[in-house]
Amino acid sequence: MQAILEELAARRDKAHLGGGTKRIEAQHAKGKLTARERIDVLLDPGSFEEYDMYVEHNCVDFGMQDQVIPGDGVVTGSGTVNGRLVFVFSQDFTVFGGSLSERHAQKICKIMDMAMKVGAPVIGLNDSGGARIQEGVASLGGYAEVFQRNVLASGVVPQLSVIMGPCAGGAVYSPAMTDFIFMVKDSSYMFVTGPDVVKTVTNEVVTQEELGGAVTHTGKSGVADVAFNNDIEALLAARDLIDYLPLSNREALPERPTADPWDRIENSLDTLIPANPNMPYDMHELIKKTLDEGEFFEIQPTHAGNIITGFGRIEGRTVGVVANQPMVLAGCLDINSSKKAARFVRFCDCFDIPIITFVDVPGFLPGVAQEHSGIIKHGAKLLFAYAEATVPKITVITRKAYGGAYDVMASKHLRGDLNYAWPTAEIAVMGAKGAVEIIFRGKTPEEIAEQTREYEARFANPFVAASKGFIDEVIMPHSTRRRIALGLRKLRNKALENPWKKHDNIPL
Repeated sequence: MQAILEELAARRDKAHLGGGTKRIEAQHAKGKLTARERIDVLLDPGSFEEYDMYVEHNCVDFGMQDQVIPGDGVVTGSGTVNGRLVFVFSQDFTVFGGSLSERHAQKICKIMDMAMKVGAPVIGLNDSGGARIQEGVASLGGYAEVFQRNVLASGVVPQLSVIMGPCAGGAVYSPAMTDFIFMVKDSSYMFVTGPDVVKTVTNEVVTQEELGGAVTHTGKSGVADVAFNNDIEALLAARDLIDYLPLSNREALPERPTADPWDRIENSLDTLIPANPNMPYDMHELIKKTLDEGEFFEIQPTHAGNIITGFGRIEGRTVGVVANQPMVLAGCLDINSSKKAARFVRFCDCFDIPIITFVDVPGFLPGVAQEHSGIIKHGAKLLFAYAEATVPKITVITRKAYGGAYDVMASKHLRGDLNYAWPTAEIAVMGAKGAVEIIFRGKTPEEIAEQTREYEARFANPFVAASKGFIDEVIMPHSTRRRIALGLRKLRNKALENPWKKHDNIPL
């Protein structure tokens, strides 16, 4: 018996060593953790239970039968994050560069199937050189098996990808179909075709970092959500994000004890809106003063800054926040902000997370580039997302709500449950000056000025909309948190279903 136990310990030690000491040291020299070290940071101490530690590849071409390492380049299993079950896979760059083989893919698919079966999030730690070339089409088939599970799991269990090294070619499409993507600056990148191929085909010279680095994808492309300085920051942020999310679409929202009073009055909000309607202010201030303890986990903070999305808590329960940001493009909706917010709203709706919307929007961004790039269809994505959402929706209009953008931003007409306005709110087809110049075309400048003042007095307030029932109440800014907390209590048992359909056809 002792000999058998020693044999087991030896096999475990060999599997834990991955590609060997030299490759582990090379990983550390790049400022990166190994696959197992990453799992240790991500999960609660001692909670990880590994599956398929002894799996080996089945390739016999190109001398691969003589290069067999247990685990085959990916560590898979389950554990807990603050006591809540998650499934995780962590690609091991020290073993064949983390490349994906048929058996490697089978290991990932096994934990995804298990996560779907029991209802728990999947966290993927990606660090891979791509498909294992020696296996050819078997490796490509492995990718497709993973893709299929990403699609089936979408909206059933939360999926989080953390890119912690290379992720290129077909490998990028699995993270792209997950709910959130985190990246690490200077050590991770994602692209379909690398710099060498780009140079050969288009003669463009570009570095890996410029083409598909963390800053590029969290700022320009919007492919990824947040960029972090190192592995540990990214993994700790992953723990924070998982804390906000339900385990599956069948589970209730997580609750966290809070000492922040639900009816806390925030008098500073009474002076948040500048006297000059063209002066910006930071919407983050309102968000943080409304949420429990001012904690806000922002999603895509460096992409499409004219809209803010992220998670917070009210009375200890998770809420999703969408807010126009007057500091960027005056808070206008454009293509990128519409896509960013639409995806976030749809995620919240998938997992029964109530949506709080703070509105200060002068309209859609005008311009030839926006029109030619399809602002009509992209703007419709946000409208569609809000309209189909059946979760509790509470809207607070702080200042401008003009034109079609008023409708789009969770208005009463899109089944908003509680629609509030501050006394500073202006709900109209357009701003006073533009409206008067159209209505009174041909009048003298003096007459235009007089009519503008009259239009402002009549329409630059929330009471016309309130008189029609489009606004439920004009509230004092300092009582915003209290009103939202009460609203969420009322809506906790909300029941609303869309007509039966196989699926909708959102304007992609």
